[in-house]
Amino acid sequence: MNFRSMMILAACFGTCALHAQNGNPISAGTKQLYTMVKGDILKTAAKVPESLYSFKPTPEVRSFAELFGHIADSQYEFCGPVKGETKKSDIEHTKKTKADLTAALNEAFAYCDAAYNSMTDAAAGDKIQGFGPQGNKLFALNFNTAHANEHYGNLVTYMRLKGIVPPSSESQGK
Repeated sequence: MNFRSMMILAACFGTCALHAQNGNPISAGTKQLYTMVKGDILKTAAKVPESLYSFKPTPEVRSFAELFGHIADSQYEFCGPVKGETKKSDIEHTKKTKADLTAALNEAFAYCDAAYNSMTDAAAGDKIQGFGPQGNKLFALNFNTAHANEHYGNLVTYMRLKGIVPPSSESQGK
């Protein structure tokens, strides 16, 4: 198990224990994991120079800019149903500059913050549309966090290829 995985598990267990007294340990743990990846992605968007936003390791994959746009779009896709809304966006194909993408990421994460902030363990199992038979609110929020982590992994690879230390590795000096 790598260091990041151990930290994620420790955060989940620690959060569950810490928040057990408020009656929402499951949703609190989910929110903490989301907050970690959100911070890593926002720090990455700020850290990567605009001159690299068009960088693609190979022609077949997304650029930094397209990844940031895709992550922003997905916040609406996953959190909208949790909030009882349908909100579509096409940031991936319409925003190109660092300023526009950073603003779009912040807005998209703020949209999702409301879903995570209002989640309770009692409501976690509420069924929602668009996520198949397992379609409940907590599933959608966990899927969102997993999806964001997947693409943070892409961003880490891109940064490493360009000699940039990823935000999640800064404190470890790697």
